[in-house]
Amino acid sequence: MKYMFDLITILGPTASGKTSLAVALAADLNTEIISADSRQIYKRMDIGTGKDLEEYKYEDKEIQYHLIDICEPGYKYNLYEYQRDFNVVFQDLRTRKKFPILCGGTGLYIETVLKGYSMPQ
Repeated sequence: MKYMFDLITILGPTASGKTSLAVALAADLNTEIISADSRQIYKRMDIGTGKDLEEYKYEDKEIQYHLIDICEPGYKYNLYEYQRDFNVVFQDLRTRKKFPILCGGTGLYIETVLKGYSMPQ
């Protein structure tokens, strides 16, 4: 099992202030946020998911986010796809010398990233 430690992780329930904390931290560190939310991946599903894209601004700085609004509603996005998509974004950020912030409330998404699960396609 491969463990990943080259990122900051913020985990908690909906509307607990995770995004605000992640945005302030990303602004201070000049980095970007990777979402770990199994509902915010869906386009046009803003109500009930806690998806407030206006929150990704800190003072006058817009913070880049990833893995939000990537699927059409009804698509069955799975854990393998999340891990694959996370790894693509993570490697891109590390290549650009960014220290990623993983933020969300889907514990299984965060667990698969941190513990490096081997997932079948």
